[in-house]
Amino acid sequence: MSKLDIDAARLTASLEALGRIGAYDDDVTGLVGVRRVAFTKEDGEGRRHVVNEFKAAGLEVTVDRIGNVYGRRKGRDDGAKPVMAGSHIDSVATAGRFDGCLGVLGALEVVKTLNAAKVTTRRPLIVAFFSEEEGSRFGTDMLGSAVAVGRLPLERAYGLTDRDGKTVRAELEAIGFLGDADVRLQPPHAYVECHIEQGPTLRAANVELGVVTGVQAICWHELVITGRSAHAGTTPMNLRADPGVAAARVQLLLRDLVRSGRFGTELRATMGVTQFHPGLVNVVPNRVTATVDIRHPDDAVLQRAEAELVKAYAQLAAEENVTLVHRQSARTPDIAFSTKVQDLVERAAKARGLSNTRLVSGAGHDCQELARLCPAGMVFVPGEYDGISHNPREFSTPKQCSDGVNVLLDVLTALAEEEGP
Repeated sequence: MSKLDIDAARLTASLEALGRIGAYDDDVTGLVGVRRVAFTKEDGEGRRHVVNEFKAAGLEVTVDRIGNVYGRRKGRDDGAKPVMAGSHIDSVATAGRFDGCLGVLGALEVVKTLNAAKVTTRRPLIVAFFSEEEGSRFGTDMLGSAVAVGRLPLERAYGLTDRDGKTVRAELEAIGFLGDADVRLQPPHAYVECHIEQGPTLRAANVELGVVTGVQAICWHELVITGRSAHAGTTPMNLRADPGVAAARVQLLLRDLVRSGRFGTELRATMGVTQFHPGLVNVVPNRVTATVDIRHPDDAVLQRAEAELVKAYAQLAAEENVTLVHRQSARTPDIAFSTKVQDLVERAAKARGLSNTRLVSGAGHDCQELARLCPAGMVFVPGEYDGISHNPREFSTPKQCSDGVNVLLDVLTALAEEEGP
């Protein structure tokens, strides 16, 4: 394991600098949040900032045709398969400064630390950030990494649209990140991602580091529920075809699926978006668009829950005299990470005197896509305030961040010294 230490103050400053790009005043929390949604001008500005940081650290930068950015550091055996680390810098509309960014800037900090120590690893190192990991604009999470590993065809990704009808391809071009590098990623030797946990488990247990065993299965639906507009005052309740009522019943259905116990205790279900059309106080809506997010650590269990959910859609639509059309906008199975990488993370944590535990990630990450190509794993950093994320209150202390990135440093250097092609 490496005897080097990253510069914690420099890492904190890097996170703060990127966090100022897309900053906004959040009315709910009263804090400054981050709004750097994929392929917006703020995302473009953030990308250019990080690319400049890559170049300043001596990395050779390439951009592929889905906007994924790779910064390569030469190795002693420069033809050997590289070791890769990274994450994403796009955000949801109400973000903090750590989600994804810790993985990218932490990996960059590893490079800076090696540069300062004049250490060249046997294998090349690549620091990456992937496009539209959040899925908050174009409806498919891990967009860039899914294209890079071949799960999502490039042309299909290009054709995805946001709520205003703008396409992925056009928006990438608009911000200047429609690259020309081959989009299919050649399998690296390994991939490691440092990330905030985005949940309360580590902090509640007072554990300093998480060794991530994998990611649970995830399924997203987009719903369009269509009924009939009517005057709110003159139309009797028994003569209405109200899609709003149907949407409310879907929300209750999700709660009942979780509470039923038929799918164990680990099912998660969320209705994150509900939009009424025309959206007027005195008009029964004629259409509701909504989203459903269901997750479970066991893919087979998630499939059963989804099948029951789809059957219930049809039943409640008939009962409410509306039509309900659903589209599966995202679907990823549960992914197990490399036991070798897990063991390296645990060994590095113990060598640094950090308490640690193994846990499954409840959130999706680019690492689950890279796990299709190579041994992959994650280092989780605890968060304060019950680990809240996708919120301006998102916060991990400088020590928590530097602990995680120091472990990342140790794991990356160990992997990068391994023999073989």
